[in-house]
Amino acid sequence: MILNDVQVGIQPRKPRKRIGRGPGSGHGKTSGRGHKGFFSRSGSSTRRGFQGGQMPLFRRVAKRGFSNNYFAPEVTVVNIGVLNENFEAGAEVTPEILVERGIISTRFDELKVLGDGEVTKALKISAHRFSASAESKISAAGGSFTRISIH
Repeated sequence: MILNDVQVGIQPRKPRKRIGRGPGSGHGKTSGRGHKGFFSRSGSSTRRGFQGGQMPLFRRVAKRGFSNNYFAPEVTVVNIGVLNENFEAGAEVTPEILVERGIISTRFDELKVLGDGEVTKALKISAHRFSASAESKISAAGGSFTRISIH
């Protein structure tokens, strides 16, 4: 290996091809499209999933059965440490308040409280689900938790 040749040909910021700007650019006339044929014409492009004429993967793979993922509830999570930072002692914490304050921004069907982080304040937390560690930390801090039923 010659150390002088290691960096030869490596361009961290390659200049873009200026297509159709005359013969001096090296990309004039046919603009890199070649002569004739489908791909030399405007509007030519292959559809998504096209594999050069062979049977595409999405048609080769069997599509059978039923998946419950389409019907499963969307569960969003919030950590107990985040609630401790954003609420005062004795505050009421509900999914509606979390959305209102911007702590949760995604669409969800159920809210689950996880036990990551420390709790120093007694909070009244209402959610659909709680992890075991979250329950123990809330109780240890003198707070209370209430499970909201889905129906």
